[in-house]
Amino acid sequence: MSMSDTVDFALNLTEVDFKLLRHAHSDTARETAHRAGVSEDQLAKAVALNDEVGPLLAVMPASRELDLGRLRKMLHRPGLRLMTERELEEVFFDCETGAVPPLGPDYRIPTVLDPKLTEQTDIYFESGDHLDLVHVSATSFGKLMRGAETLACSYA
Repeated sequence: MSMSDTVDFALNLTEVDFKLLRHAHSDTARETAHRAGVSEDQLAKAVALNDEVGPLLAVMPASRELDLGRLRKMLHRPGLRLMTERELEEVFFDCETGAVPPLGPDYRIPTVLDPKLTEQTDIYFESGDHLDLVHVSATSFGKLMRGAETLACSYA
């Protein structure tokens, strides 16, 4: 598989400059950063969540972990939980399972963006497969994250 159609569409729609970075297959965001030779702080990790209200995408640096309890309290959504594999396949229909791009707005998913990620000048993120990262500037990433709410949702 290659870049998802949704990611490709988002990059073209926002007219941002980007490069693809190929890396060895990986299963976790931290492993992806190491195999690609990029800083964990620059890799945007997307955590797909769901509850009775609907899906939510939390985006943070790969160097950090989601503080789900804190996020539940801040959003008043006590039922938030990780998406099941089946839910991932339904929502991110054009991606390999687990290769979730952080582009919630383009998947029509409300998105929270950890401010720690916005401290970076260059950002990398999953293209929809486990082999390619998209590299964009922070300004371009901001355009792609249009409508995302900035919310401290992670811890080191």
